[in-house]
Amino acid sequence: MSGRQEAAGAVGQGRRVGRRGLILILSSPSGAGKTSLTRALREEKELGLEVSVSVTTRAKRPSEIAGRDYNFISVEDFMAMRDHDDLLEWAEVHGNYYGTPRRPVERALGAGTDMIFDIDYQGTRQVRATMGPDVVTVFILPPSMAELKHRLERRAEDTRETIEKRLGNARVEIERWTEYDYVVVNEDLGASFEGLKAILFAERLKRERQVGLPAFVDGLLAEKIA
Repeated sequence: MSGRQEAAGAVGQGRRVGRRGLILILSSPSGAGKTSLTRALREEKELGLEVSVSVTTRAKRPSEIAGRDYNFISVEDFMAMRDHDDLLEWAEVHGNYYGTPRRPVERALGAGTDMIFDIDYQGTRQVRATMGPDVVTVFILPPSMAELKHRLERRAEDTRETIEKRLGNARVEIERWTEYDYVVVNEDLGASFEGLKAILFAERLKRERQVGLPAFVDGLLAEKIA
Protein backbone atom coordinates (compact mmCIF):
# COMPACT_ATOMS: atom_id res chain seq x y z
CA MET A 1 0.00 0.00 0.00
CA SER A 2 1.49 3.36 -1.00
CA GLY A 3 1.87 6.44 1.20
CA ARG A 4 -0.96 8.15 -0.70
CA GLN A 5 -3.24 5.13 -0.40
CA GLU A 6 -2.52 4.79 3.27
CA ALA A 7 -3.44 8.42 3.80
CA ALA A 8 -7.05 7.50 3.03
CA GLY A 9 -6.97 5.33 6.14
CA ALA A 10 -9.83 3.51 7.77
CA VAL A 11 -13.46 4.13 6.95
CA GLY A 12 -16.46 3.43 9.14
CA GLN A 13 -19.94 4.97 9.22
CA GLY A 14 -18.65 7.93 7.18
CA ARG A 15 -15.67 8.51 9.46
CA ARG A 16 -12.19 8.57 7.95
CA VAL A 17 -8.72 8.37 9.42
CA GLY A 18 -6.11 10.16 7.35
CA ARG A 19 -2.37 10.28 7.84
CA ARG A 20 0.11 13.12 7.65
CA GLY A 21 3.26 12.21 5.76
CA LEU A 22 6.65 11.80 7.41
CA ILE A 23 10.25 12.60 6.54
CA LEU A 24 12.56 9.57 6.60
CA ILE A 25 16.17 10.71 6.89
CA LEU A 26 19.08 8.37 6.18
CA SER A 27 22.60 9.41 7.20
CA SER A 28 25.88 7.54 7.13
CA PRO A 29 29.58 8.00 6.52
CA SER A 30 30.59 7.80 2.88
CA GLY A 31 30.70 4.18 1.73
CA ALA A 32 28.36 2.74 4.39
CA GLY A 33 25.50 2.24 1.93
CA LYS A 34 23.19 5.21 2.47
CA THR A 35 22.91 6.10 -1.22
CA SER A 36 22.24 2.51 -2.30
CA LEU A 37 19.57 2.07 0.38
CA THR A 38 17.93 5.39 -0.46
CA ARG A 39 17.77 4.38 -4.12
CA ALA A 40 16.32 0.97 -3.27
CA LEU A 41 13.59 2.50 -1.10
CA ARG A 42 12.79 5.10 -3.73
CA GLU A 43 12.52 2.48 -6.49
CA GLU A 44 10.13 0.28 -4.44
CA LYS A 45 7.05 1.92 -5.92
CA GLU A 46 4.62 0.36 -3.44
CA LEU A 47 6.31 2.28 -0.62
CA GLY A 48 5.13 5.54 -2.18
CA LEU A 49 8.20 7.52 -1.11
CA GLU A 50 9.04 10.79 -2.78
CA VAL A 51 12.61 12.05 -2.94
CA SER A 52 13.53 15.54 -1.85
CA VAL A 53 15.43 17.18 -4.71
CA SER A 54 18.01 19.55 -3.28
CA VAL A 55 19.14 22.83 -4.77
CA THR A 56 22.84 23.50 -5.26
CA THR A 57 25.05 26.26 -6.59
CA ARG A 58 27.70 23.93 -7.99
CA ALA A 59 27.99 23.14 -11.68
CA LYS A 60 26.09 20.17 -13.07
CA ARG A 61 28.17 17.06 -13.73
CA PRO A 62 27.82 15.35 -17.13
CA SER A 63 26.06 12.32 -15.63
CA GLU A 64 23.50 14.39 -13.70
CA ILE A 65 20.01 15.38 -14.76
CA ALA A 66 18.66 18.74 -13.60
CA GLY A 67 15.46 18.29 -11.61
CA ARG A 68 16.23 14.67 -10.79
CA ASP A 69 19.63 14.77 -9.10
CA TYR A 70 19.64 18.45 -8.13
CA ASN A 71 18.09 21.74 -9.10
CA PHE A 72 21.04 23.89 -10.13
CA ILE A 73 20.67 27.56 -9.22
CA SER A 74 22.81 30.67 -8.83
CA VAL A 75 24.39 31.76 -5.57
CA GLU A 76 22.12 34.82 -5.60
CA ASP A 77 18.99 32.68 -5.88
CA PHE A 78 20.24 30.33 -3.17
CA MET A 79 20.88 33.21 -0.77
CA ALA A 80 17.41 34.62 -1.49
CA MET A 81 15.86 31.24 -0.61
CA ARG A 82 17.89 31.04 2.57
CA ASP A 83 17.07 34.60 3.65
CA HIS A 84 13.33 34.09 3.02
CA ASP A 85 13.30 30.90 5.13
CA ASP A 86 12.54 28.80 2.05
CA LEU A 87 15.08 26.09 2.97
CA LEU A 88 14.55 23.37 5.57
CA GLU A 89 18.31 22.90 5.80
CA TRP A 90 21.39 24.14 4.01
CA ALA A 91 25.15 23.80 4.12
CA GLU A 92 28.30 24.99 2.39
CA VAL A 93 30.49 22.15 1.14
CA HIS A 94 33.81 22.81 -0.59
CA GLY A 95 32.73 26.32 -1.57
CA ASN A 96 29.32 25.29 -2.96
CA TYR A 97 25.92 25.61 -1.33
CA TYR A 98 23.35 22.82 -0.94
CA GLY A 99 19.86 23.01 0.53
CA THR A 100 16.39 21.43 0.75
CA PRO A 101 13.44 23.57 -0.43
CA ARG A 102 10.74 23.83 2.20
CA ARG A 103 7.48 24.22 0.23
CA PRO A 104 7.53 20.97 -1.81
CA VAL A 105 8.15 19.00 1.39
CA GLU A 106 5.35 20.68 3.34
CA ARG A 107 2.92 20.13 0.44
CA ALA A 108 3.80 16.43 0.27
CA LEU A 109 3.45 15.87 4.02
CA GLY A 110 0.08 17.62 4.07
CA ALA A 111 -1.11 15.27 1.31
CA GLY A 112 -0.08 12.21 3.32
CA THR A 113 3.00 11.49 1.19
CA ASP A 114 6.27 10.41 2.81
CA MET A 115 9.60 11.95 1.81
CA ILE A 116 13.05 10.39 1.97
CA PHE A 117 16.16 12.50 2.58
CA ASP A 118 19.79 11.50 2.08
CA ILE A 119 21.62 14.11 4.20
CA ASP A 120 24.37 14.33 6.82
CA TYR A 121 24.05 14.86 10.57
CA GLN A 122 24.25 18.65 10.27
CA GLY A 123 21.34 18.76 7.82
CA THR A 124 19.45 16.27 9.99
CA ARG A 125 19.75 18.58 12.98
CA GLN A 126 18.31 21.47 10.97
CA VAL A 127 15.39 19.49 9.56
CA ARG A 128 14.53 18.05 12.98
CA ALA A 129 14.61 21.53 14.52
CA THR A 130 12.22 22.80 11.83
CA MET A 131 9.88 19.85 11.27
CA GLY A 132 9.99 18.17 14.70
CA PRO A 133 7.58 15.20 14.98
CA ASP A 134 7.39 14.79 11.19
CA VAL A 135 10.98 13.51 11.17
CA VAL A 136 12.22 9.91 11.52
CA THR A 137 16.00 9.51 11.49
CA VAL A 138 18.13 6.44 10.72
CA PHE A 139 21.91 6.20 10.93
CA ILE A 140 23.58 3.58 8.73
CA LEU A 141 26.75 2.05 10.21
CA PRO A 142 29.34 -0.08 8.41
CA PRO A 143 30.08 -3.51 9.93
CA SER A 144 33.71 -2.45 10.48
CA MET A 145 36.10 0.34 9.55
CA ALA A 146 38.11 -2.16 7.48
CA GLU A 147 35.01 -3.01 5.46
CA LEU A 148 34.24 0.69 5.03
CA LYS A 149 37.71 1.26 3.62
CA HIS A 150 37.29 -1.75 1.32
CA ARG A 151 33.99 -0.37 -0.01
CA LEU A 152 35.53 3.03 -0.68
CA GLU A 153 38.43 1.43 -2.52
CA ARG A 154 36.10 -0.85 -4.49
CA ARG A 155 34.16 2.16 -5.81
CA ALA A 156 37.35 3.26 -7.59
CA GLU A 157 36.13 6.85 -7.64
CA ASP A 158 38.60 8.51 -5.26
CA THR A 159 42.33 8.93 -4.82
CA ARG A 160 44.07 7.29 -1.86
CA GLU A 161 44.30 10.72 -0.19
CA THR A 162 40.56 11.28 -0.63
CA ILE A 163 39.77 7.84 0.79
CA GLU A 164 41.88 8.56 3.86
CA LYS A 165 40.07 11.88 4.29
CA ARG A 166 36.70 10.15 4.00
CA LEU A 167 37.72 7.61 6.63
CA GLY A 168 38.74 10.42 8.95
CA ASN A 169 35.42 12.17 8.39
CA ALA A 170 33.63 8.86 8.96
CA ARG A 171 34.82 8.71 12.56
CA VAL A 172 33.45 12.22 13.20
CA GLU A 173 30.10 11.27 11.64
CA ILE A 174 29.82 7.92 13.44
CA GLU A 175 30.22 9.71 16.78
CA ARG A 176 26.79 11.31 16.10
CA TRP A 177 24.95 7.97 16.03
CA THR A 178 23.18 8.65 19.34
CA GLU A 179 21.34 11.61 17.78
CA TYR A 180 19.28 9.24 15.60
CA ASP A 181 16.03 7.39 16.28
CA TYR A 182 17.23 4.13 14.69
CA VAL A 183 20.57 2.57 13.81
CA VAL A 184 21.10 -0.06 11.09
CA VAL A 185 24.40 -1.91 10.74
CA ASN A 186 24.68 -2.44 6.99
CA GLU A 187 26.47 -5.77 6.74
CA ASP A 188 24.02 -7.12 4.16
CA LEU A 189 22.22 -4.67 1.85
CA GLY A 190 19.09 -6.84 1.53
CA ALA A 191 18.68 -7.27 5.28
CA SER A 192 19.25 -3.55 5.85
CA PHE A 193 16.63 -2.74 3.22
CA GLU A 194 14.07 -4.95 4.97
CA GLY A 195 14.92 -3.32 8.29
CA LEU A 196 14.30 0.14 6.85
CA LYS A 197 10.95 -0.95 5.45
CA ALA A 198 9.96 -2.25 8.90
CA ILE A 199 10.87 1.12 10.43
CA LEU A 200 8.81 2.94 7.81
CA PHE A 201 5.73 0.74 8.29
CA ALA A 202 5.87 1.09 12.09
CA GLU A 203 6.29 4.86 11.96
CA ARG A 204 3.31 5.21 9.61
CA LEU A 205 1.10 3.55 12.24
CA LYS A 206 2.08 5.83 15.11
CA ARG A 207 -0.96 7.25 16.84
CA GLU A 208 0.13 10.87 16.50
CA ARG A 209 0.51 10.62 12.71
CA GLN A 210 -3.09 9.52 12.14
CA VAL A 211 -5.35 12.48 11.43
CA GLY A 212 -8.93 12.16 12.68
CA LEU A 213 -8.23 9.13 14.85
CA PRO A 214 -9.83 10.49 18.07
CA ALA A 215 -13.10 11.20 16.24
CA PHE A 216 -12.97 7.78 14.61
CA VAL A 217 -12.53 6.06 17.98
CA ASP A 218 -15.30 8.15 19.55
CA GLY A 219 -17.55 7.06 16.69
CA LEU A 220 -16.69 3.42 17.24
CA LEU A 221 -17.54 3.67 20.91
CA ALA A 222 -20.83 5.42 20.16
CA GLU A 223 -21.99 2.84 17.58
CA LYS A 224 -25.17 0.96 18.42
CA ILE A 225 -24.86 -2.74 17.69
CA ALA A 226 -28.10 -4.40 16.61
